[in-house]
Amino acid sequence: MSVDAAPAGPVRAVSARHFVRLKLRVMGNNFRGQGWRVALFVGGALFGLWIAATGFFLFAAPGLTDNGRYAVLIAAAGGGLLVLGWLLLPLVFFGVDETLDPARFALLPLPRRTLVTGLFAAALVSVPVLAMLIASSGLVLTSWALGGWSAGLVAVFGVLGGLLLCVAASRAVTSAFATMLRSRRVRDLAAVLLAVTAALLGPLQVFGLAALQEADWARLTGVATVIGWTPFGAPWTAGIDMAQGRVWAAPVKLLITVLAIGALLAWWSRSLESAMMGAASSGKAPAQRGVVGGAVAQLFPRVAGWARRDRFGALVAREARYWWRDARRRANLITIAVVGLFVPVMINLGGSSFMTGGGPGLETSASDSSPVLVTVSMIFVGVLAAVTLANQFGFDGSAYAANVVAGVPGRLELRARMTAFSLYVLPMLAFVAVVLAVLLGRPGWIGLTAGSLAATYGAGLAVNSFVSVLGAYSLPETSNPFAMNSGAGLAKGLLTLLAMVVSAVAAVPMVVAAALLGNVWLWLALPLGTAYGLGAALLGAYLAGDVLDRRLPELLTTVTPRR
Repeated sequence: MSVDAAPAGPVRAVSARHFVRLKLRVMGNNFRGQGWRVALFVGGALFGLWIAATGFFLFAAPGLTDNGRYAVLIAAAGGGLLVLGWLLLPLVFFGVDETLDPARFALLPLPRRTLVTGLFAAALVSVPVLAMLIASSGLVLTSWALGGWSAGLVAVFGVLGGLLLCVAASRAVTSAFATMLRSRRVRDLAAVLLAVTAALLGPLQVFGLAALQEADWARLTGVATVIGWTPFGAPWTAGIDMAQGRVWAAPVKLLITVLAIGALLAWWSRSLESAMMGAASSGKAPAQRGVVGGAVAQLFPRVAGWARRDRFGALVAREARYWWRDARRRANLITIAVVGLFVPVMINLGGSSFMTGGGPGLETSASDSSPVLVTVSMIFVGVLAAVTLANQFGFDGSAYAANVVAGVPGRLELRARMTAFSLYVLPMLAFVAVVLAVLLGRPGWIGLTAGSLAATYGAGLAVNSFVSVLGAYSLPETSNPFAMNSGAGLAKGLLTLLAMVVSAVAAVPMVVAAALLGNVWLWLALPLGTAYGLGAALLGAYLAGDVLDRRLPELLTTVTPRR
């Protein structure tokens, strides 16, 4: 039955406040008996409030200094970055808080409008929303100081509209990509769209920093004025326009904001209903491979067809199939592919242009690159790739009980998971190593890039083996690959940061060797880096496997979602 065909009666009594109360109740239940989760939540909240206070003073700077010359620039640029962050960061790194999983409401006779408004209201109850409200309130102070109470009042409506716009954009985009990534027929299109969207940050960074160093404030103000007439800047600049005498522009920009919010909610409504109704078609069934091997051969995907038909091979085949078909895992692979190639190119081909004050020229940056700089950029890529396994057991959820009942040894489990994950990641890393060396015009550095990646990736696997066993957390049972339980988003951020820092420290010997050995290291980086990474990964699986054997019941309890 369609959600629009809901019968009249008691359902009409359901309103947004019921969803808010339900979310608060679920959050309280999730925190009950989980002291570490409460501590992470409090720590994340304090960190968010510190960021919010910093943002408040940045937005309030023109008002506090009584200088409105750059008010439009600060409002448009800062507000636009906020909207862009809410659009892209959930897709690439953090996900969205989905304490109230929309799929759980699929069988309830709730009208679509009630469901969307209720979930939207519940999404507003979060620490990031509160932090953003505090930060953007600095625009109210600036508008009030420059134009009086009328400008301040308009800024209040603008800030609230911008807040609603950010949340609506985040939910609409993540829901749309969740629907696309569930369909294997369109996963390639989803990957391209995500790559293009994430790559927009690069050109903005390049031209933004170049413009700042040239100090052409007139040009920047002109760009900010244009941004102010788009949904990215309209809500934030309405109060500034009112304060500077452009009274007619304020209501127009507020109208642009309202129309953008309405369009995003309509988009979210359509993708939300699709997500609730079930998974999209996976396309045609794979062709049979013949009778050789029987039913067992069909359980091994092509990427793991080489694996032995034993317990290790079965675990590798299972994980390899999940990494390809599970939408949440596939989203992480897309992130590695996009950011893993984009960041080293930006560091090595665009980094020195920012330091010298010139424009982003490839020739100058390539000639200024050094083995140390290349190694540092490769460390970032290797760390990013390995940190995906920081919560590898959380992907399984309650299904991990099958491994517990079967008594799979911890060392075997971790080695199989590393192997299956590497089947997809290592080709990506090899591609990054070759492409970067070619773009730098130094094909002889392929050994340097590949060796640095191998060492860092292997060390990251070792570190994240411990993190995944000791710091696992549950993920919501939903088709949205970007969804997070309440509190899990903070846990993910802190654990990810910890794992990345420790992995980077473990890869420091590669940087030291590149700095001290010079050209000799160009020949030794590949064999020694590969040996270092492989040895670190095997040692990590060996040591963390013993810890896993001792924590099987606790780990299963931790990763099982609470209903």
